[in-house]
Amino acid sequence: MSVGSDESDVDESDDTTNIDVDESNVDTDVDVSTANTMRDRAGESRIKIRLLLATNRLVVTGVLAVLVFVAFVAAVTLLPPPLVPQLTSGDTIETMFSTMLSAVITGVTLVVTIGQLVLSQENGPLGEQRGRMENAMDFRDYAEELIGAPSPSDPSAFLRELVDVAEKRAKAVRDGFSGIESEQLQWEVQEFTDSVVGNSETVRDQLDGATFGTFDVLFAALNYNYGWKIFQVERLAYDHDEDLGDRERELLDDLKTALSLFGPAREHVKTLYFEWALVTLSQMILYAAIPALVVSAVMLTVVDAGTASGTLFGVSHMTLLVGGAFTVTLIPFLLFTSYVLRIVTIAKRTLAIEPLILRDSQR
Repeated sequence: MSVGSDESDVDESDDTTNIDVDESNVDTDVDVSTANTMRDRAGESRIKIRLLLATNRLVVTGVLAVLVFVAFVAAVTLLPPPLVPQLTSGDTIETMFSTMLSAVITGVTLVVTIGQLVLSQENGPLGEQRGRMENAMDFRDYAEELIGAPSPSDPSAFLRELVDVAEKRAKAVRDGFSGIESEQLQWEVQEFTDSVVGNSETVRDQLDGATFGTFDVLFAALNYNYGWKIFQVERLAYDHDEDLGDRERELLDDLKTALSLFGPAREHVKTLYFEWALVTLSQMILYAAIPALVVSAVMLTVVDAGTASGTLFGVSHMTLLVGGAFTVTLIPFLLFTSYVLRIVTIAKRTLAIEPLILRDSQR
């Protein structure tokens, strides 16, 4: 199968061909298109998607820290009997923060180890590095043949070019099938190509101006459900084989080729983002570990039952002090939680690179 296509394969204009189909003669129950955004396909709330994926990880960490602090203060103040006496007597503070001190040191060591494992993937003998380079350049050459121009070096621009090619070839399919006698096939092609074009426009707008290092590039790429589109191309070719000529089969093959190239490109960008995010996580936890260790040491050596007397709005100063210090010592763990939540969510949604639908909401 040839990757490239001549000018007749790809219509550079914005003109669209409207296929006039009598829907009374077609089976409109065939599921041809799908929702464009990942949130719509997942069938989950916008708030959950934004919290797990779109929101800045430092903001998520801050929200978690506030929730921990409020929950701690509320529990100590409101639970019967009040727990304030336990904070101001015995060795409660010493036990709590000696435990946190050990936990911070152990956690930082673990995260640094994870960072080293990630970085180890980039290390290797010269032969392996040459092999990586050759494979990467082979893919770029293949993409260049598909795009018809040098492959962009910016990840968002590279993905945007692949989406553009898929959109143009979808329009070519729509135009090329306008003379097919089967009204059922015409209707399915119209619905399918409209879905591809609409999805491509949405993703292209999201990729425009997105910068790698932030989550914007990968988030936009996740909204392009290429697997479903590949399945629909294969289904159209199989279910309507008797209605297709060589020209129509070639148009479908060209569209399938463009969609198939987006898969490994997105996976490569996803892998690079995972490595970037895990290295960033290691840095952030190392930064957060220093104040956490200092606070734990101060609470162990300076604070006792008589350090903070009085109340504020009915809440003991000691409760606020201990709750704030406890929250600070948890910041490294909360950072770890916020980053890993995003990474595992992405991994779960992109387990299959081929056209396999794993989520019930997309079937």
